[in-house]
This record gives sequence, C-alpha cells and structure tokens, in this order.
Amino acid sequence: MPDLTADPFAAAAASASALAQRTGQPRHQIAVVLGSGWAPAADALGAVVAEVPLSELGGFPEPTVAGHVPAARSVSLGGTPVLVFLGRVHRYEGHSAAAVVHGVRTAIAAGCSTVVLTNAAGGIRAGLRPGQPVLISDHLNLTGSSPLAGLPPDCPPDRPVFADMSEVYSRRLRALARASEPTLTEGVYAAMLGPQYETPAEIRMLRAMGADLVGMSTALEAIAARHLGAEVIGISLVTNVAAGLSEQKLDHQDVLSAGRGAAAALGTLLAAILTAILTEVRQS
Repeated sequence: MPDLTADPFAAAAASASALAQRTGQPRHQIAVVLGSGWAPAADALGAVVAEVPLSELGGFPEPTVAGHVPAARSVSLGGTPVLVFLGRVHRYEGHSAAAVVHGVRTAIAAGCSTVVLTNAAGGIRAGLRPGQPVLISDHLNLTGSSPLAGLPPDCPPDRPVFADMSEVYSRRLRALARASEPTLTEGVYAAMLGPQYETPAEIRMLRAMGADLVGMSTALEAIAARHLGAEVIGISLVTNVAAGLSEQKLDHQDVLSAGRGAAAALGTLLAAILTAILTEVRQS
C-alpha cells in the first residue's frame, strides 16, 4: 500500500483495487458518504452485494466518533453498483486532510463519477428545524485546511491543484434532487474544525457570513471530489438549532437521536435522489 501522505492518489488506487477484489465489483458508479446518524439510511439504498471493513482496504484510519461505522458497502440499485461509506473520519480526530478525503479519492479511483456527501448539521437560518434535510448549495471552508495543500501543482498531471470551486455542489444534481422531492430547501454549509460546538458569537459571525448550516465535515471531501472531476451533491440533516438560538444545550447523543428518528425518511430520500441521477444517466 503506497504511503497516503507521500502519494494519496496511488494510495486511493490501491484501496480501489482492494475494494474491487473484496466486493467482486470491478467498478462503482456513485459513492455515498453517510454522516453522523445517517448509517441506518443505508438499508434503503439497494440490495447489499458486499460489506467490507475499511481496515481491509488500506489507508483508512478507524473512525472514533459514535454513529460512524468503519465499513464500505457495495449495493445494487436497479442493477447499478453504488458504493456506500457507512461513516467517515474528521480533522478533529487528529487526522490529516489526506486521510479525511481518502474515501472520496478511493471512490473516484473505483469509477465513481458522482459523490453524494451527507452530514449532521446545526441549523442557523431561521425556520430550519431538527429532522429536516437540506441540500447544500455552497460551503464556507473554515477548517483551516485543504486536501490540495502540499500537493505538487501538477499532481495528478491532468488535475492542477489550483482547482475551480465556482460550482462545488452541482446545480444539475440539485435540480434532480428537488424534482424528486419538491419540499427540499437549500442552504450554505459552514465547515468548522471542531470538535467543540460553536459559541453563540461564532454562530452570529457565521450567519453574517451567509451560512445557513454548520458542521465539522463535508467541505474537504467536496473539494477533493471536485478536484478530480466528480460531480458532488451534499445533503445536511438538521439535528439541532445552532448555539445561542435556543436554550437547549448541544450534545452529540441528540445528534445521533435525530439521525435515528429520521433514518427511514432519509433512506427513502437518498434512494429517490440516486434513482433520479441514474435514470438521467441511462437516458443520456
């Protein structure tokens, strides 16, 4: 297994090769990364072909946060291979940006041209309520890091690190998502380093900057996916009202509880969005 820090793209290719061997699927078409509390939604995404511990693929550190399962699942949705990561790691766990985005890079090396990123988020914009899914229209990367930092300018040769981020979250895919679920609203996601929750003053700052949602993931993965040319769609599950906007104290168990409560609906929503994406691909 190549060194993740020395050559993250070779490491991703090696993990993709191991994935193909262990799942029996030479390629996958769509990747889904499930955030905190989202894992139960995986059961609605298609017939399970194989489930592989991340430790068998190389390059994947073990998630330490409750609600993140250290496994990748290959499912068949209408005969199309879909790769589902049942959890992720975060920068606040002490991992490098390269480790955080290794799953996304592996998925793209495995053939995925579309990446679906999900997360649990605090709601900043008035009217967002716990249990509500929100499409991510754009993000603010306030983690202080980038998965492209430290890479040679021509690595990989056809993808310079000075990547265009003018449309991180695909307008086309968001339109397909809204067509499949017209009640979906959109919002700007602010990615913070964590692991502490934000202060009320930080939430006021984020609101002034245009953020509707806040969390501790997703942005780095989206950057890495767009750098490699994949289309990205992001969905936040609002699990709580952000700090200072209510009297309720913030607790990770409440985040997981909100995810469990919405799991069935989230699975149905994700399956509908994936089906809409695959239907358009087949018709094009």
